[in-house]
Amino acid sequence: MLSKRLIACLDIRNGNLAKSVKFVNTKEIGDPAEAAARYYADGADELVFYDINASFENRGILIETVNAVANRVFIPFSVGGGLKTLEDCAGVIMAGAEKIHLNSNAVKNPSLISEVSNRFGSQCMILSADILEVGRSSEIPSGYEVVINGGRTRTGLDAVEWIKRGEDLGAGEVVVNSIDADGTKDGYNIELTRLIADAVRIPVVASGGAGTPEHVREALTDGGADAALVSSIIHYKNYAINEIKTYLANSGVKVRI
Repeated sequence: MLSKRLIACLDIRNGNLAKSVKFVNTKEIGDPAEAAARYYADGADELVFYDINASFENRGILIETVNAVANRVFIPFSVGGGLKTLEDCAGVIMAGAEKIHLNSNAVKNPSLISEVSNRFGSQCMILSADILEVGRSSEIPSGYEVVINGGRTRTGLDAVEWIKRGEDLGAGEVVVNSIDADGTKDGYNIELTRLIADAVRIPVVASGGAGTPEHVREALTDGGADAALVSSIIHYKNYAINEIKTYLANSGVKVRI
């Protein structure tokens, strides 16, 4: 059995570490490179960097900030936000990223998923999806809709069907981010995570809502996730990553200590 992963998530706005609740009331809370170094030292398995306003502002990613973070960590580091072309993706790889996250621009140009997968390998192509619970309908049979541009634009895409399509196009992993749970610290959306985990063959990363180590355990067991993203729980120093991993190990979840 593969070890479950704990991934530290850095949302970036204006070059600063930022955090919101349900994608609103965003606050800038620190220096991302310093935070990255701390999470690396604390035992994070991976680090993800999201330039959260890049797609909405129709600009490129903050490449200098990507490079500053990459220089402070020696674990897998993935990057997303404002990546529109294969050349954009190559630029962040050159800046030190090992994996690419596509979200809004994957919806706008699905062929980009295949381009990145073919160029860098499917293991480097991560499909991120920001997902809103909307209730089941003929248009959205799962009851979950994909939303882009930092939670501002509804797409009419059923989340399960979109993620299955992303897998077919070459995504090697998917991040399932619940907008409803994001930043609340009330726990992950286990129903949503399990829906996706049961629908695809690629690894699933649970995102949005971690407030306690127990929430992380639930996502990795009940939710069927292969990894869990954590942000508020570590940014505000409620728990350190090594504390969470020790709890998981003591609860019978296989993790790297």
